[in-house]
Parts: sequence; structure tokens; C-alpha cells
Amino acid sequence: MVTLNCLSPTEEPKVSEHMPQIIDMIEKILNNGYAYNVDGDVYFNVEKFPEYGKLSSRGLEDNRAGERVAVDSRKKNPADFALWKSTKPGEPFWESPWGPGRPGWHIECSAMSAAYLGYSFDIHGGGIDLVFPHHENEIAQSCAACSKSDISVWMHNGFVNIDSVKMSKSLGNFFTIRQVVDVYHPLALRYFLMSAHYRSPMNYSNIHLESASDRVYYIYETLHECESLLNQHDQTVRKDSVPSDTLSIIDSLYDVFLTSMSDDLHTPVVLAGLSDPLKSVNDLLHTRKGKKQQFRIESLAALKKSIGDVLTVLGLMPSSYYEVLQQLKEKALARANLTEDEILKKIEERDAARIQKEYAKSDAIRKDLADVGIALMDSPNGTAWRPTIPIPLQEQL
Repeated sequence: MVTLNCLSPTEEPKVSEHMPQIIDMIEKILNNGYAYNVDGDVYFNVEKFPEYGKLSSRGLEDNRAGERVAVDSRKKNPADFALWKSTKPGEPFWESPWGPGRPGWHIECSAMSAAYLGYSFDIHGGGIDLVFPHHENEIAQSCAACSKSDISVWMHNGFVNIDSVKMSKSLGNFFTIRQVVDVYHPLALRYFLMSAHYRSPMNYSNIHLESASDRVYYIYETLHECESLLNQHDQTVRKDSVPSDTLSIIDSLYDVFLTSMSDDLHTPVVLAGLSDPLKSVNDLLHTRKGKKQQFRIESLAALKKSIGDVLTVLGLMPSSYYEVLQQLKEKALARANLTEDEILKKIEERDAARIQKEYAKSDAIRKDLADVGIALMDSPNGTAWRPTIPIPLQEQL
């Protein structure tokens, strides 16, 4: 999670360390008349909570019992769920007013969130598969324990799919984060995940990871070249020195950012909004017209800052552009099953072929490398290489 630039949680509570809070909440629910005790098992009585189903838009008649587990005939309603389960041989247990046992599968979330955040807080997140029954049950038991319980926003992320089928352990079609970042840079994975709205399903494929890698390389290469040039000049920039067309591009980026992030974190639109500022930076760095633009350095500094502001909030800002570029190149070499020395040798062979006017051989060397994701870039200073999307995958985009 650190390599993906995820911030650490302030608290990481364990259920086993919050048994008093769990038992206390169950007692409140019982005392308020929303639960009942049967032989050491405590069940929530869903019929006592008329709003049950408001998150998932399901009525009690939609809940078909017995599909996943056998129905307990002691329940007043098949939809009633356990707050406390009496102990069974071989299971861990804790002492409670209803005898030894363990919490149900939902109560610990309500108890621990109430312990750290109170009964009312802003955002509750989770996968789309948790809407029912887990989050629906959380709402019911939290409100039953405290009538003022309220969560302002529920955020549910979509599934990651493989070939349009949900990624899951049971199907064996899953990858761990560690496996993915062994092959692709963590920031490329983060970019890929942000390229779709978080509520939408995502289709995982090497094509999409290659595309994300290519995009982040372009972003960081542009910013690294910009940084290198700015380091050669005075960094003092006055806003009134930045040309109006550059300010317009920056204002547009901030407007897109604020509007889209305020619209339920619509990150794909924000990422797309980086295109114009990045193009402007490249124009100022490399085109004849851009190099002659008045207040060029001021424009570059202002553009670099605005892009950096957005990347920082998205968690896509690296500590060093250069280091990430080198890491992206190392990952690309590993995917191509090549070393940098082997690529440099290929470049020498291609240079020799071009001198001998063996253009077919020169083109073949370039194409062979492009097929495995290595692009050769010719310039007056010689030939360099950079990662690219392998040609066979480009044809599938």
C-alpha cells in the first residue's frame, strides 16, 4: 500500500481488542427492543426496524433465506441476523452476558466505527458486494443502538474483472498487488485504477497496464525535462508575468479538477484534463514556436506547479521524477526480457546498418524492439530508448 502511495490509516483496530465495545453495543440494541436472545445466540429483529433495506432498496420480501446457509428455525424472521453467536467446539470465544461466544459478522464494524468516529460520520466505504447484507445490517444495528446514528455518504467501489468476469479467489482468476507490481510500476497500477470511476467495474488486462505505464512515463518525463530546465533559471515567478493563454490552460485544469472531484471523485475526467497542460509544457520545451514564447520560463513554472498540485491530491506525485522514470525503464526491460546493455548493442547495430545504408536491417531492429515494448528515439544527439506499448498490444487498443 505504501508503494501505491496510499496514506496509512490513523487507526487500525482489531476486533479481538474491542470485545467490551461490541458487547456494550449489543446490550444497547437488546435494551432498545431491537434484538432477542435464544439459547445464548442474540439475533437482530429486522421487523422492528422499518427502514431495513433503505441502502440496498430491498424489501424483506426480497430476502430469500437458506440460499447460502441453513435457516435457523429459532429466528422470528429468516432475515434476522446474528449479533452474538454461542461458542462451538474448536472456535475462539469470549465471555458475555449471554454466555461464552463470539460476535456476529456485522456488529464489530458498527462497534469499532462508533468507538473511533462516533455514531455519526461522513463517509463509509467498501466493495459493491457489501451493500447487502453487510452495510444494510450495519445501518440497522447502529441506528438500533443509537437513534442519532447517521452516515452522510456511502461509497462502494466496483469489482476488478478479468475478461469481464469478477476477479475472485474461488475462480482462481486473481492477481495480488505484489504480483502486479513485480511486473508494472506501482504508480502505473494506481493510474490504471483511477482511469475508471471508482464505482464502475474495471477490466484488468496487460493492455490496460501497458497503456497506464506508457502514460505515467510520458507525464513524469515531461515534468522531469521541465524541472531540469527550470533548475537552470531563476524560480521567482510573478503571476502577472504568465501569459493569458497559459493562465487559461491552468484555470481550466483547476476547474476540471474541482468540478470532477466534487462529482463523486470522477478521477477519469481529471486525468484526461492533464492532457492540455502537459502538451503546453512539451510545446514550450521542444517546439520552435514554444522556445521563442515570451515569459516561457514563467509559463513552464506555473504549468508545472498546477500539474503537480493535481498529481499530489491524486497520490500520483513521486518523490523524484528521475527515479520513477528509471524504475519504469527497469520494469519495461524485465517485461521485454532484455538488459540495457543488450538494447545499447542493438542501437549500435542499427547505427552501423544506417551508415551502410542497410535500411531494411535498421528498420527490422527498430521493429523487433518495438514489438517487446522498447521504442528507439532518434535525435541530433544520437539514439535513446524509452518504454512503449508493445506493437502487438497497440493493435488491440
